[in-house]
Amino acid sequence: MNNKQINGFNAIPGFTLMDRYITIELLLPFLFGMGLFTSLALSIGTVFDLVRRVTESGLPILIALQILALKLPGFIVLAFPMSMLLAALMAYSRLASDSELIALQSIGVQVYRMVIPGFILSLVVTGITFFVSDWVVPAANYQATVSLEKAVNQDNPNFTEKNIIYPEYGKIKHSDGNEETYLSRLFYADQFDGKKMQGLTILDLSQKGVNQIVTANSATWNISDNRWDFYNGTIYLIAPDGSYQNIVHFAHQQLELPRSPIDFSSRGKDYAEMSIQEARDYLKIIKLSGNEKKIRKLEVRIQEKIALPFVCLVFGLIGTGLGLRPKNNNRATSFGICVGLIFAHYLLSFLTSSMGIWGVLPPILAAWIPNLLGLIAGVLLLIQSSRLT
Repeated sequence: MNNKQINGFNAIPGFTLMDRYITIELLLPFLFGMGLFTSLALSIGTVFDLVRRVTESGLPILIALQILALKLPGFIVLAFPMSMLLAALMAYSRLASDSELIALQSIGVQVYRMVIPGFILSLVVTGITFFVSDWVVPAANYQATVSLEKAVNQDNPNFTEKNIIYPEYGKIKHSDGNEETYLSRLFYADQFDGKKMQGLTILDLSQKGVNQIVTANSATWNISDNRWDFYNGTIYLIAPDGSYQNIVHFAHQQLELPRSPIDFSSRGKDYAEMSIQEARDYLKIIKLSGNEKKIRKLEVRIQEKIALPFVCLVFGLIGTGLGLRPKNNNRATSFGICVGLIFAHYLLSFLTSSMGIWGVLPPILAAWIPNLLGLIAGVLLLIQSSRLT
């Protein structure tokens, strides 16, 4: 490592020469791992499917490249923890095999001090992973899905959503300054085919002293008027004492209600296309349906979204603990160990996730058990390695 490379970190306060040197050793295999794992995952997960669609379904090449670019962030997120594991394992293995760790110990540097650059890099990668996975990936995945459907003329052809329940809440501010949340509207529809709602019932409590129930056979959203078009329905006006004030029958009626229900039901987002906040909002709606399995599945997915970035920290600790062991590990061996650990971690994640969806484990444990076990293993490996070196 030449002085020019090391001096590139001089602007970072608190970093010693040793820290800069080890950080450079970590960054090189990390960048190599990012390129390797991202390209492999992208090829297996997207490229082959897009090539098939280009040749068989007539998908334009420019659209295929656009979809490929939109899918890229999702695979980058998966590559972050794997690259962190490979970087820590290869960097510290090289330092150990070349007796550089022994040289550092001979001048009084403790093993735990040597792992600080790896730990800091793991924290930085964890933060980056969290940002990309929650802010970039959901929007990119959703846009990729929409672009693909439009390109191959599959704009939800068989889409049907049933039993749509959408509540809206308002807030009342009392004289003492406290705010109280109340149900302002409750929207229900039997089904939605992507264009028209069927079998609607709306409980409207948004206006003080005036409550109404709207029922209709069907309804569509009028884009030009920015209103709902309701067909063949009835409006029941309810007095404060619970009696009917008036009943109005109509064949066609426009009402100024928000289009939130149709946005919610028509977006058809998968879990991978939702941010954590969107998933939590969706969970509130799902809980109203009473579908316990769907509720548990979404609760597990939310916890997994939170737990995923911390895999970078876990893999960083495990890779550091294994790399510090005093034995000669070449790059091929390091890569083999890396692949085995990745497979074991994601296999355990799949099993615990399934147990969470089945109700065997609470959602938070189902998502975090692999990280907790990996964290314990990483700490034990660091303790053992410090005794052996």
